[in-house]
Amino acid sequence: MRRARDYLLTYGLLATLAVLILVWTVLALVLLPPLPARWRRAGARQSMMAGFRLFSRLLTLTGAYRLELTALDALRGGPALILAPNHPSAADAILLLTRHPDLACILKPALLGNVFLGAGARLAGFIRSDPPRRMVKDAIAELRRGASVLLFPEGTRTRLSPVNPLTGGVAVIARHAGVPIQVVLIETDSPYLSKRWPIWKAPRLPIFYRARLGRRLDPPGEGSDCLHALESEYRAQLADAPQRAWLGDECSGKIARPDRKDCP
Repeated sequence: MRRARDYLLTYGLLATLAVLILVWTVLALVLLPPLPARWRRAGARQSMMAGFRLFSRLLTLTGAYRLELTALDALRGGPALILAPNHPSAADAILLLTRHPDLACILKPALLGNVFLGAGARLAGFIRSDPPRRMVKDAIAELRRGASVLLFPEGTRTRLSPVNPLTGGVAVIARHAGVPIQVVLIETDSPYLSKRWPIWKAPRLPIFYRARLGRRLDPPGEGSDCLHALESEYRAQLADAPQRAWLGDECSGKIARPDRKDCP
């Protein structure tokens, strides 16, 4: 009976999210395009935050998730910065967007071109991750405008404990924009919506999910080893994270990591 409940609750919530996104997209496409670009972008981001926050409340009210996200509220109204979370789940961006009203997400081209998600992302002024030079230029423009930028330094969902090898885009953007990198640490005890989790497979509920703030790294200068400092922070702060129970280990052979030379 419990597994049946988990299945019904999981797919009921996914259906609810789909309806919320569809209704929001239709209303946004009708109401926002006539507005000046600045108002259109602000309206899209703030209404998106409100919609996703409503969904996050449904997650907790139904008992599907135990969410701890309030630490992110400290960022609201603060200076422009790059939010750099680890990325264990496909739900990460949605849940982070519930706590910040002016956040420009860097998304893969497939998501910006998605029939279901693309229109809303474009109205919100989200940034295409490819080509890299255009991504850097657009991200710097957002930061100089006063917005914050959400970028997952792993480039994809986490497969290795504690994090995958990091990409260099976060350091390039931070250096040229002259803004700090705010480390965000995501912890979850479930592999639901992780890299290998099929969308049709229901998890065991409830799922524990917490996002908290790590160090705020100063804008890197020329020759700064920003990525090393960022990876060190992830390793120190996520050493006992619950996702270690289901992520691949760097040295076990379960998932090979070619850049690690110290594995036996």
